[in-house]
Amino acid sequence: MTYIETLNQIKKKQFSPMYLLHGTESYFIEKIKQNIITYGLDDLDRETNISIYDLEETSIQEVIADTETYPFFGERKIIFANNPIFLKAKPDKAQVEHDLQALQNYLTHPVDYSILIFVAPFEKLDERKKITKLCKKHCQTVSCDSIKEWELDKWINQLAKDFHLKIEESAIEFIIQETGANLLMLQTEMEKMALYVGEDGTITKSIAEKLVSHQLNTTGLKLVDAVIQQDLQKAISIFKDLDRMNEDPIALLALLASQFRTILHVKILKQKGYSQPQMAQQLKVHPYVIKMSVSREKNFSASDLSSFLDKCTDTDTKIKQGIMEKSLAFELLLYELINKKGKGMNI
Repeated sequence: MTYIETLNQIKKKQFSPMYLLHGTESYFIEKIKQNIITYGLDDLDRETNISIYDLEETSIQEVIADTETYPFFGERKIIFANNPIFLKAKPDKAQVEHDLQALQNYLTHPVDYSILIFVAPFEKLDERKKITKLCKKHCQTVSCDSIKEWELDKWINQLAKDFHLKIEESAIEFIIQETGANLLMLQTEMEKMALYVGEDGTITKSIAEKLVSHQLNTTGLKLVDAVIQQDLQKAISIFKDLDRMNEDPIALLALLASQFRTILHVKILKQKGYSQPQMAQQLKVHPYVIKMSVSREKNFSASDLSSFLDKCTDTDTKIKQGIMEKSLAFELLLYELINKKGKGMNI
């Protein structure tokens, strides 16, 4: 069942006795957990009728024993069983022994006064295992995988609707550029703007620029722009600001290389006649990223972009082999990129 379908059922107080939440998108997982608590328990029961276990430290038979124990107060208990490592293909070494037969017995005969939620924040479950097949058969299974970048505008519009806001298209593009596909961060930023504009207010690009926290994933584009503008002082200033915030030059190097790589791919696909939507689908990135890369690729030749990527690789090697200190190596890279652009770019 999908995330939205599951939430709609929970809000109608139509609960399953068992849920299996799997995937790496913490926003979806936390939302479902919060809603099960909100709609499943009265306020007075929330301190006594919620249990949280880590299955890396607690055996499944102990969890089941709690699940089968009738609540002292209220009509229902909620039990969260985090990290069911026995569902992974290569589980980490467990500190406890799990009696999977006890779990199998419970899966087929769950009690009606408890909701048991398995939270598996893993990229994949081992579909070959008998216990995985049984869990997926008897639990309401909800995929909580990260959303695709091209779906972000839909989620921003939905959040705006939830907060009773209007939002300009230019603001959506800016927010996507700053937050990427991190829904928890997106939720936080939308809450902040909702408080600022008030109910029925409108989020404009200028408001978004004023309020949204700048993230590392936008720095690559800003550095690329500094290279395009042949502005070494600006590029070094951006880097120094990030250095003061303890951002690792190796991470910045990888980010810068990924921006040049995307621009190169866009340039090649454009030459082959691909439309922007086709590029987004081919490269699996948000259309806004394609739009920005199309505007930038005109300033670079394919050979220059390839040369930039080679220089990024050489700098990465020098840093990792200890030939050159990180910050100095990154500054020299920026100098080389801007000097190269000044000599041979197609502007």
